[in-house]
Amino acid sequence: MIDPSNYNITVRKGWFDGEHCYEARVAELPDVAEYADSFEEAYALAIDTIEVTAEMLAAQGKAIPSPMIPADEYSGRVTLRLAKSLHRSLAQAADMEGVSLNQHLTNILNYYAGYAQGLEARNSSENTSWQLASQTEKQYKHLRLISTSEPNALEKQYA
Repeated sequence: MIDPSNYNITVRKGWFDGEHCYEARVAELPDVAEYADSFEEAYALAIDTIEVTAEMLAAQGKAIPSPMIPADEYSGRVTLRLAKSLHRSLAQAADMEGVSLNQHLTNILNYYAGYAQGLEARNSSENTSWQLASQTEKQYKHLRLISTSEPNALEKQYA
């Protein structure tokens, strides 16, 4: 017997198919999306879907995917091999920014992870505007991606 509460369920509020509601998704079951008028109802529908899916798969002699390991189980350490020319280019860019190569790579990866989330938000018709923080800000030398629905929030944040 599975415990559906061990699965990675995310519930978010937004506009889906022209309707303002809550969407529940299960990371281990990427095709599952449940919609409801409240957070609690969306979560309960996701729990029910996990249970029903497990029963249906068991009847077919198949197993439901196991719950994913939480992110805190990862060390955060990655070993990466690069072409020498790319390594040189990245190291030079890090020097120009005044940060370590490790910090520079982390900044780049964070930027693109945020950028991908911004594209996903745009594609899901959410009313969110994404802006890149000014690279000329003295106190914020590194790339940052900011999500806001307020038009001039970036200027207010740095004022």
